[in-house]
Amino acid sequence: MKIGRRGDDNNSDLLSMSPSVLIRGKEKRKKNLARPRLSLSFSGKSFRIFASFIIMVFWVFGYGSLVWNPGFEFDEKIVGYIKDYKRVFDLACIDHRGTPENPARTLTLQQEEGAICWGAAFCVRGSPERERAAMEYLEQRECEYDQKTLVNFYKEVDSLEPALTGVIVFTSTPDKEVNKYYLGPAPLEDMARQIATASGPCGNNRDYIFMLEKALFDIGHEEEMVIELANEVRKVLDLLENGISMENKLLGAAPHVVVLNPHLPSLELQPLPEAIATDS
Repeated sequence: MKIGRRGDDNNSDLLSMSPSVLIRGKEKRKKNLARPRLSLSFSGKSFRIFASFIIMVFWVFGYGSLVWNPGFEFDEKIVGYIKDYKRVFDLACIDHRGTPENPARTLTLQQEEGAICWGAAFCVRGSPERERAAMEYLEQRECEYDQKTLVNFYKEVDSLEPALTGVIVFTSTPDKEVNKYYLGPAPLEDMARQIATASGPCGNNRDYIFMLEKALFDIGHEEEMVIELANEVRKVLDLLENGISMENKLLGAAPHVVVLNPHLPSLELQPLPEAIATDS
């Protein structure tokens, strides 16, 4: 058995598992034959034990910074999507693009029936050493995510059969008591202000959303939520650059005309060096 098998292999027992079955210690995996789509979640140690037995090749799905800056050696990249998940800027980053005092807002996934999330799947195959190096890098980089979930991956719009099964995606528990990095939802303007002003050792939070906007444009799958939030961040930056505080804006200060580009950011963006760990 392999993680990240091609979709034409119908013999995988993993396909019969229900979504988000958490493997803890020796707990048995649960099955639900009525729902064949794959979605399993693992805590850190249990995933490493599981992986040490079955991984010979693995695929990992990127929906944030991995799309434009994977940062590890891979053998194949495929643009596609996963089902029943959507992007949300509900996760704090305190060591890459933010600080404990001023955390950045970065992406995680939220389950939603019927939703799709476009991104890219990356394959690592070959020696166990290469696979181990890639996973260790990803675990360090994605330290804010407390679960690894196995999902089906699709390439074509309206596909019924997945192109890949058992694709790894880093996810987070949407519970502030369980996951200290989980911020939860916030009004659009509040998120924009936080993203516009946060920065950390790896750069500014605003660059993260602008590069995400560009990356989704580059793969041909722009997302309305990302464009809307990026444009709101531009409005905040324009106010700050012109010396208008958010408080004055709320009090009715004269607005400054902001030219928005609904597709590409006006900044000239450069990909981050692969050696730099960025939040996904």
